[in-house]
Amino acid sequence: MNRARRLTLAFALVAVLTSGRVAAGQTPDAAIVGKAKAIHERVITLDTHVDIDARNFTAGPRDYAHALDTQVNLPKMEKGGLDAAFFIVYVGQGPQTAEGYDKAYAQAIAKFDAIHRLVDVIAPDRIGLALTTADVRKIAASGRKVALIGVENAYPVGTDLSRIKEFYDRGGRYLSLAHNGHSQFADSNTGERDGKWQHNGLSDLGKQAIAEMNRVGFMIDLSHPSKQANLQAIALSKAPVIASHSSARAVANHSRNLDDEELMAIKKSGGVVQTVAFDGYVKIKPPDSPERAAAMAEVRKAMPTGGPDEMTDEQRAQFRVKMAEVNKAFPASRATVADFVNHVDYLVKKVGVDHVGMSSDFDGGGGVDGWSGADETFNVTLELVRRGYTEEQIGKLWSGNLLRVMDAVQRVAANLQAATK
Repeated sequence: MNRARRLTLAFALVAVLTSGRVAAGQTPDAAIVGKAKAIHERVITLDTHVDIDARNFTAGPRDYAHALDTQVNLPKMEKGGLDAAFFIVYVGQGPQTAEGYDKAYAQAIAKFDAIHRLVDVIAPDRIGLALTTADVRKIAASGRKVALIGVENAYPVGTDLSRIKEFYDRGGRYLSLAHNGHSQFADSNTGERDGKWQHNGLSDLGKQAIAEMNRVGFMIDLSHPSKQANLQAIALSKAPVIASHSSARAVANHSRNLDDEELMAIKKSGGVVQTVAFDGYVKIKPPDSPERAAAMAEVRKAMPTGGPDEMTDEQRAQFRVKMAEVNKAFPASRATVADFVNHVDYLVKKVGVDHVGMSSDFDGGGGVDGWSGADETFNVTLELVRRGYTEEQIGKLWSGNLLRVMDAVQRVAANLQAATK
């Protein structure tokens, strides 16, 4: 482990020892902290879902090489010992028209370009882009951070399936067929709100997209589509699938979480569920106080009529600032690292330690008390050690399982491509 990481983890250790925000308020003893610190240094820690604002990927004082107010940036990754992250090419769901698809495509390309700019121009000495699991391990061993690319919502693909390969060639390694709102490919989990569905799962185009993702080597991401779409995708896929940022519905009953039937189907595929540290998905809480509810109503008035999915990057940044102000004025009880690891425990018991991983959804609404930014990543390892997970298990949870699936998906793609030559 390089000296820079040892120093930043030492600072993180001091923060842990002086903070009451770990393990649901318990102060860990020095032996557990020391053991957790050693494990955290040795394993590759990988967060599979970090949203980005493309404005932070242009060289200057507002780029990711600086200590920004974002939940993730290079200084925070270095401080918390977060080795690798999937940075997300996200475009919200829009109208299923040629004009809508073209606009979304341009937005997606801008985010691909932003991530490449970070690794090629802004900070190539501090972070590198991984396209394979060998890349992940090589870059991490060099002491640099690792960037991978995930594509959240296939809406920008439009109806041109050749864009799936284009997005893969640009570095994308997982792709979800829908986000919040039904897409041309699949129904979204949001259909549960009113019971209205567009495709009753996958559309015919969505079924073709599954085959194309298998062919090119994209991991199929099930975090936002509907249950029916997910089960159909798993049945059709020739490769293991992932849920890039979802938790257990049996623990917190939210449509963004996965129920036991979905979990078992993912396990049967050989896939992995990346538990998400998103407060509202980790723990269902009582209604807000009247004062907080009124403040939240004012914040929502500033949203576009279509809600968060129609926000520009600038509007999303402004929303985060306003939410921080509301949270400071009217604190709400938040889920904790311990609550988050409760989901990990449930998933491990249900599907086994080989099928569970970690994600945050940072800078996209994610975060719990104790893991509210990349700089607090050590707290997760600490809680896992406190609960008795071994180093081998922690290595699987942090990255080993996801990297295994990534290898399997790329092997399937190589075989499919060889069969058509």
